[in-house]
Amino acid sequence: MSEILVIGHRNPDTDAICSAIGYAEFKRRTGLPEAVAARCGDTNDRIDFVLRTFGVSAPKFVADVAPKVRDVMQTEVLSVTPGATAADALAMMDEHDIRILPVLDEDRICQGLLSLFKLSKFLFPAAQRLIDSRRVLSSLENLARTLGGKVLFANEAAREEDLILMIGAMGLESFAERLEKYPREKLAVVVGDRWDIQNLAIREGVRALIVTGGLAVETKTLEAAQRNQVSLISSPHDTATTAALCRASVAVHHMLNEDYLGLREDAPLAAVRARATASGFAAFPVMDGQGRTVGILSKTDFLKPVQRRLILVDHNELSQAVQGADQVEILEIIDHHRIGALTTHQPILFRNEPVGSTSTIVADCFLRHGVELPPPIAGLLLAGLVSDTLNLTSPTTTPRDAEVLAKLESASGVNARDFTEKLFASGSLLTLKSAPQAITTDCKEYDEDGATFSVAQIEEIGFNQFWQRKDELLAALGAYQRERGYLFSALLITDVAKQCSLLLLAGTEELLEHVDYPRVEAGIFELREVVSRKKQLLPYLAHCLQRMRTEA
Repeated sequence: MSEILVIGHRNPDTDAICSAIGYAEFKRRTGLPEAVAARCGDTNDRIDFVLRTFGVSAPKFVADVAPKVRDVMQTEVLSVTPGATAADALAMMDEHDIRILPVLDEDRICQGLLSLFKLSKFLFPAAQRLIDSRRVLSSLENLARTLGGKVLFANEAAREEDLILMIGAMGLESFAERLEKYPREKLAVVVGDRWDIQNLAIREGVRALIVTGGLAVETKTLEAAQRNQVSLISSPHDTATTAALCRASVAVHHMLNEDYLGLREDAPLAAVRARATASGFAAFPVMDGQGRTVGILSKTDFLKPVQRRLILVDHNELSQAVQGADQVEILEIIDHHRIGALTTHQPILFRNEPVGSTSTIVADCFLRHGVELPPPIAGLLLAGLVSDTLNLTSPTTTPRDAEVLAKLESASGVNARDFTEKLFASGSLLTLKSAPQAITTDCKEYDEDGATFSVAQIEEIGFNQFWQRKDELLAALGAYQRERGYLFSALLITDVAKQCSLLLLAGTEELLEHVDYPRVEAGIFELREVVSRKKQLLPYLAHCLQRMRTEA
């Protein structure tokens, strides 16, 4: 079954996490069992407090949804070991109708590829290389196994050696003359019930005698072979078949192609597709982080559709979405922010409402459709709602938020006011995080008429921690703005108790001059009664940008 990831924005806040979990539950209860809650950023102390309170695990972490090699590779890897014979490989290729096999050692490390083309060239050499047709590079053990025969007597049967095949199908005199042309210790003589040929070969001390047709070997012949240290093998096949099979007893490590293109399982498809399809290879071993072969990829596998789809919650701009979101199918968007620039390949469900939190919209889905709302999910959605609306005190709050919150209190058995106090006391970012971490924990990127900037928000009870760390926060914000190449970076520190904020800005002096809120210190402004990034700060910053461009 393919996954459908219900996922919030990068640097997720409480509303993004809670709405993702809640909407995934709603989708599963309404006929979409493959819906899975996900996140593309770390949780923070407040989110962890919420999850612990309601006994719910954090959503699955997914850093990148762009199609990877592992998404289209074949996980059932048919392979042979380096010591397997050509006959073993051919049997597997024939059974499974494949042309290429990876050769893997005992640790599943790829030693090379074995192709049907290379096998056929070895087993059926060209006319000018007929001498090769008599060469058998094998051990007597492998010879007997390939023939399906019996070893009647063997000396050093496991030793691999370069043998010369000779067929004893001629007169005794002719055979004797031919013996003189080759070193005896390399000869493997294939013969039927020609007792004279058998006995001569044994007297001359050939390396091996292969008796064909499943014919019985006389006791005196076996005894003579043992005396002269001539290995004796019985083959059930006729002479012609036996001779052909002998060639196939070679170990595959002698004919594999060590030059191949291996791919990492976590490599983005887009990054390897052109190189792989332009190569002369027909198949590509796929390795994990330890170099073990975990899959195989053919060129046609690049045409497979990737069965990963997304439902975006609490955002609708690709700049805020999980990496790779532009390369997979987006099914739905559930959000309460301004509508940004996002293009889809087909019509989708887009639910965007001017309410205080995405958790409000998700809870409304349960309520409107009469779907059972489990107490833990009701508690999570309550947490997301009070977090984003500061328990209905934010200017983004609507009457619908209040209505939904009352029903969530009833369904969860949680008092929203008491919970809000515990929520905002559960973790101060300015106490627990380093400055670079604090300024990016709830940070979003925006594009306004070609101007790219970031706006982060930290919600605290009081400004005491901020004043103790203002210098390092300003330095971290400036470094972040320069590193990302933003026109400016803003950080809104909000006192949820007094319903006011401090704004830190890193950018050009020209921009700072257009901020007409009281300047407390260099780069720090006092914003009384401003607590909402979405409804108050963003429109104001857009207005400052417009004024700056108009006056330029």
